[in-house]
Amino acid sequence: MSLTISIKNFISVLFILTLLSACSNMPDTAENKTLAIPIDSLVSTEWLSKHINDPDLVLLDTNVVVEMGENGMRSLSGRAFYEQGHIPGAGFADLKGELRDGNSNLVYALPAPEQFVAAMSALGVSDNSRVVLYDAYGSGWAARVWWMLRWVGFDNVAILDGGFGAWKAEGRELSTDAANEPTGKLSLNLRPEIFTDRDEVLAAIDNQAVTLIDALPESHYLGDMQMYARPGHIPGAINIPAFSLLDADGRYKSDDELNMSINLERDKRTITYCGGGISASSDAFILHRLGFKNVAVYSPSLQEWAADEKNPLVAK
Repeated sequence: MSLTISIKNFISVLFILTLLSACSNMPDTAENKTLAIPIDSLVSTEWLSKHINDPDLVLLDTNVVVEMGENGMRSLSGRAFYEQGHIPGAGFADLKGELRDGNSNLVYALPAPEQFVAAMSALGVSDNSRVVLYDAYGSGWAARVWWMLRWVGFDNVAILDGGFGAWKAEGRELSTDAANEPTGKLSLNLRPEIFTDRDEVLAAIDNQAVTLIDALPESHYLGDMQMYARPGHIPGAINIPAFSLLDADGRYKSDDELNMSINLERDKRTITYCGGGISASSDAFILHRLGFKNVAVYSPSLQEWAADEKNPLVAK
């Protein structure tokens, strides 16, 4: 009898210990509720319309306005454009404001990672958020913020395909109300390798293991037009204009079509550049979607490169 009771007690204890062990390997219920729901890197207006009120979704307008001034083109914060009407619930991510280094003479200089993370947190972005970005000018501004979020280690972010233009063309609702997102908490897990500098680009010119891509229009690549200190392109660079990635409606071309037109080695180090790192980010976004493994953006691009005579440029 005593032996029987002991065996029963042993089995009971073993059962309880097994349950406790199983429970310890299960995600905490409260923690489970905050796990991020994955998002594709490119979403449609239909998708956004269905999910626009999801509590974990942070929608951001990234517009910058480019206009002709007396001394050529100039770029202005898109905040006034945003205030005139934006997609409902969208906050404004200011690439001319808190998302740049205000002490630099470069128009879109990268801020300190900590500054960028603080700015994103203030806009409501947390580690468990889903973020959708859009603009009204070919998705280049959105791609820049998309790439910066990846830079600080945040991947659950998408670009709205066709951007503000597609949303408005479909007669969807607009708003002038400011966003009301609570402050988020975004962690910093820096990937320094996805932005690069002048020295790596210079070394890449004679390095067959690196592909350089100029994302500016062909006429600028060839030197027929000039927007920076000197005309032309970095020696050895191939030309994939950012706007060639889009269809007539301003949406990105299909992955199949882009795969056919971008016939490059996916495993090589690939560096994109343009004038100030915006169109280069659009190219980088597409390369990432197509499975390129080691892509970097040369953020200062020709603003820095063309201003220094020691940096070579070729035309035609």
